[in-house]
Amino acid sequence: MTATGAPGAVVLIRFYVGAVFLFEGILKFLQPDRLGVGRFEKAGIPAPGFFGPLDGVFEIACGALILVGLLTRVAAIPMIVDMIGALLITKLPILWGDAALFPGKSGWWDFVHESRTDLAQLCGSVFLLIVGAGAFALDARLEPAR
Repeated sequence: MTATGAPGAVVLIRFYVGAVFLFEGILKFLQPDRLGVGRFEKAGIPAPGFFGPLDGVFEIACGALILVGLLTRVAAIPMIVDMIGALLITKLPILWGDAALFPGKSGWWDFVHESRTDLAQLCGSVFLLIVGAGAFALDARLEPAR
């Protein structure tokens, strides 16, 4: 799971994906009404007081692991699930005109606009799952020692 033959340039994707997850996870605790529990409640997610902070913890932990390139593939898996959930629960309803988090928005173009970061995070996480952390990562340093 830590082996990688990917070039060092993967560090750019890893830094972007890891930083966004890390910072969004922190923001779930700094702005709980808007981005944490309150957002989960408004989206209709059951037990928002549990799942909001849980999501924040996962985003912080996995984001930090991805950022430094440690267990990158393992950390990418829950983030892929996280982004699929975010797209299905908070963005897909925009297509149906039933988006509690985005009143007044509906249709294809509003969906594409509002889901751009989620789609980028999903694609970046899938990419890291496939290729690994790259040459400039802790994973690359640990693998030869095994």
